[in-house]
Amino acid sequence: MTDLQKELEFISQYDNSDYGDNFLLTWEKSTDELKATLAIAEIFKEIHRKGGSFRQFDTGLAVSIFRDKSTRTRYSFASAANALGLSVVDLDEEKSQIAHGETVRETANMLSFLTKAIGIRDDMYIGQGNTYMREVASALDTGFEEGTLHQRPALVNLQCDIDHPTQSMSDLAMLKYHFGSLENLKGKKIAMSWAYSPSYGKPLSVPQGIIGLMTRFGMDVTLAHPEGYSLLPEVTDLAQKNASSSGGSFQITHSMEESFTDAHVVYPKSWAPFHVMEERTQLLKSGDKSGLTQLEQECLSNNRKFMNWECDEAKMKLTNNGEALYMHCLPADISGVSCEQGEVSASVFEKYRKATYQEAGYKPFIIAAMIYLMTSPNPQLSLGKLLHQFNK
Repeated sequence: MTDLQKELEFISQYDNSDYGDNFLLTWEKSTDELKATLAIAEIFKEIHRKGGSFRQFDTGLAVSIFRDKSTRTRYSFASAANALGLSVVDLDEEKSQIAHGETVRETANMLSFLTKAIGIRDDMYIGQGNTYMREVASALDTGFEEGTLHQRPALVNLQCDIDHPTQSMSDLAMLKYHFGSLENLKGKKIAMSWAYSPSYGKPLSVPQGIIGLMTRFGMDVTLAHPEGYSLLPEVTDLAQKNASSSGGSFQITHSMEESFTDAHVVYPKSWAPFHVMEERTQLLKSGDKSGLTQLEQECLSNNRKFMNWECDEAKMKLTNNGEALYMHCLPADISGVSCEQGEVSASVFEKYRKATYQEAGYKPFIIAAMIYLMTSPNPQLSLGKLLHQFNK
């Protein structure tokens, strides 16, 4: 049985009725839903690798709303939508009636008349990004129920203040590939570690996404950060519960070296402390530029106390056989390359550069799979036809 046939066999046993119209947090999805997303992403990836098409739509829009800068996720969403047959429109809020006070309910409906999917990145305001996405989702539900919308678009979280599901699912796909299967992740240690960066204000959503997802698959997850750089308490509580349910483990340490010791996977990534992001949100909302400048200087000064939190060759030697998989959501702060001193040494990053690019390469297919499962009433039938045509 080929790998594609194995993935299709899993999908044939999968009940798509509970998948829903939104993909906002990985922990709102069942394990089967996550596995189905991975399976379809791998089917799409293999079809594309062999030069085939997995187009699903003859017409329709995919609308992206980016309230923060993006490279990988922006173009992954665009390429995923295009591969499915959708035209992509990026909403510029400054050029829309949103700038004149148009409500979220109205905007959501006006965007959606012939739209199949909406992707939103809103990660700058702690306590607000995921809330905004849910407000859009509620407006779409009402529009569809009232008959304003003939179809209800799928809504994909392209990063918020809580989670970055397209990234963590891409990371999970990479781990599945690296270790051979999801079952082989059980008992593997992953270090999700803070790392030094000469910048501040980086979202908490990547580390939160990692600890919230990998603890569901029996991994031994260690979260490492200096004192004061904690994540959202509800997410660390969730990670602990997930680990207890899956047979894995979850612990927090204030030593990067301890987290790397015997690790099979390391994920060194800078983020701002939760309390800093709360303060930053209030300053951004009030337009306090001088307050933001002062906060930035205070945070950068505090970051410099932990410049030794760098993923270097000495720390990598502490890992399992000295050969742990290095992962990063990119772009990494590379010492001597993109900055004077940062998250990872140039030699370590170069050793794993291809792997990090492969990791990023799963994202378009993950997003395409998310959209497909939210818009396909019978994925088993359409995938079967797709593979039959592809194998001719």
